[in-house]
Parts: sequence; structure tokens; C-alpha cells
Amino acid sequence: MKRFILFLMVFSLTCLSGALYAVECPIEGGVFPEILLSAPQTAHEKDYLGVTGTAPFKISQIKADVVIVEIFSMYCPHCQKDAPVINELYELIQNNPAVRDKIKIIGIGAGNTQFEVDFFKDQYAVPFPLLPDESFSVHKNIGEVRTPYFFVLDIKEDKSYEIIYSNAGSIGDPQTFLDLIVEKTGLE
Repeated sequence: MKRFILFLMVFSLTCLSGALYAVECPIEGGVFPEILLSAPQTAHEKDYLGVTGTAPFKISQIKADVVIVEIFSMYCPHCQKDAPVINELYELIQNNPAVRDKIKIIGIGAGNTQFEVDFFKDQYAVPFPLLPDESFSVHKNIGEVRTPYFFVLDIKEDKSYEIIYSNAGSIGDPQTFLDLIVEKTGLE
């Protein structure tokens, strides 16, 4: 009986400690954690984001009013299926002079190496920067969300940002999603 009670105590403490250290997923109206991202690999990607150098950077350094963050995995079949939809969203943004320089998209590969991110980028002709998160550090800081997961961050003048969209799964119709972003941020 003493062993059973000891087992229950250890088991309870183990479960409780996991709950104490768990990070919850940032929600709409909440604050997105300040995370460091690997520098983009190409000059085109650096130019698109408005960042320089080879050092890690923060989302607040991206030259945009709104940043769409896709958490994906090369191995996620839903991410693979959704890639053409996100590419279409990118094209809609790039072809709209009113929002082209105001909205940027990045993808963060949860648990993916640079090789895996590059493979996904090539395989699905992804035109926006995809960044690796090989150690899952970003993924852990945002509550270990499922993939694909989308955050839309409204960047303020003081470089803080508010989450205006936080959701798992597909974005649905790209034009409807873009219209939602424009409505929620007051862009255009």
C-alpha cells in the first residue's frame, strides 16, 4: 500500500510539473512571444522581409504592418495540401499595391532542419521565406501547436505586436482570408 501511495504521489507530481511548465498557445488579442528566427538564406528573402545580415532576427524587425506566421512541418500532409493555397495568398498580397509592402508571410518549420525547409520550399514552389526550427524552440514557445497553424500579427509603431488571428488548419479561401486581415487591421 505504501508503494502504491508513493507511486501516486510521484505520478501526480510528474503530471503537475508538466502542467506548470506548459506554454499555452497565444490567442487572438494576446501577445505573441518574442522569438528569434534564423536569418533568411537568400538576398531576395532578406529584401522581402527588410532584414539584413546573417544573425537571427525578431519578427518585430520585419518591415511590415502585418506578419502572417505559418507553423508548418515538411512531414505534415495538411501543410503539403495547403501549400498552393498559401502561395495563392502570397500572390494576392503581392499583386495588390495597397497591401504589398504592408503584409508579409513567413513559415516556420517545426522540428525541420534547413535541408527539410528547403526541400518543402522547392517541392511546393513556396515564394516566401521558410525558416527552420530544428530544436522546436519556437514551437515550444507558442504552445506546441499542431500544423499547419496560422498567426496574424498586427505590428504596432512601438514594434510590439497583437495577435489578430490564431487558428489551426487551413486558411480557407485566400481572398476571404486577405479580406479578413485587411478588415481587422484597417489596412488599405
